[in-house]
Amino acid sequence: MQRRKFIRTAGIGAAGVAAASTVAAPAIAQSMPEVKWRLTSSFPKSLDTLYGGSELFAKLISEMSDNKFQIRVFAAGEIVPGLQVADAVQNGTVECGQTAAYYYFGKHPNFVFETGLPFSMNQRQYYAWLEFGGGHELINDFYKEYNFRSLTFGGTGCQMGGWFRKEIKSMDDMKGLKFRVGGFAGLILERLGVVPQQIAGGDIYPALEKGTIDACEWVGPYDDEKLGFNKVAKYYYYPGWWEGASVGSLYINNKAWDSLPKTYQAMMEAAAGRVTSWMVPKYDAGNPAALRRLVAAGTELRPFPRTVLEPCFLEAYKYYDELAAKDPKFKKIYDNMKAFRADENLWFRVAENTFDNFNFSMSAQGR
Repeated sequence: MQRRKFIRTAGIGAAGVAAASTVAAPAIAQSMPEVKWRLTSSFPKSLDTLYGGSELFAKLISEMSDNKFQIRVFAAGEIVPGLQVADAVQNGTVECGQTAAYYYFGKHPNFVFETGLPFSMNQRQYYAWLEFGGGHELINDFYKEYNFRSLTFGGTGCQMGGWFRKEIKSMDDMKGLKFRVGGFAGLILERLGVVPQQIAGGDIYPALEKGTIDACEWVGPYDDEKLGFNKVAKYYYYPGWWEGASVGSLYINNKAWDSLPKTYQAMMEAAAGRVTSWMVPKYDAGNPAALRRLVAAGTELRPFPRTVLEPCFLEAYKYYDELAAKDPKFKKIYDNMKAFRADENLWFRVAENTFDNFNFSMSAQGR
């Protein structure tokens, strides 16, 4: 109000105010350096939520910087294959990359933590651990060995258990299956007789169609419908216990990050935060209709029986304890997460779970 009064009493009219505004914006923009980066994604363009997150990110950066900071996005395979994003960022081939950290657990088991440890927490709990439980600090401290840092970059919520050509009634039905599955789930299932396969998203359908694999999991109905898995597998199982939460990663080369002005670093953090707040709701909004279409087209929806879930859970935590006993780096993050998980589950059992169970039961009655 005081500024407006000053303008009026100084005799500056509307035209003068407009002129002042048009001078100010370019002056700010001129103080910003022109920066051009490349972002390589692990995902194909057809996935408008995962890959679309990178497009949204680049758009926001451009708008916030008045086009001074431009990030060009490349889909999987355009610069490097989808499973080589971490290497491309580490060696500086690109400045940044969108990926799922657990693709690289072969480098070290700790890469599983940012995406989601099987049977650990749901999406909200996982975000809470990363932001306020020390998760992100521990993970980025580990990433120093690989010459990059990470920003949380969206997520999917709890995923589906995948597409199978036959019914799964017990672990006996899983034995010998060549199953495309990401991250630690493959290691856990391998201990129980499954033959895990790690394949990038755009390559899964032809492998399933040709019989190179017997079953596959990806994300959920919205993406799975786009990838066409229902055309070559009939049974659709849930839940994807390996990703009760799934968190995306934006890897940024450390040298490239350090070269940015603080203003641009803040823009990247803000834009990544917007992608994170955008992605899960987009999946939540799109999954119900996609699931209805899949079922209408002949897909048979099945829950994994407890005779599958319980052995997998027990084997998972047996494996984690073994890793923690021999790998101090794994133990450092695992112990922190496990303690946080215990508190979160106690809290969610009190209010969230009680409300959800009651509300869902009423909805099932058509009320």
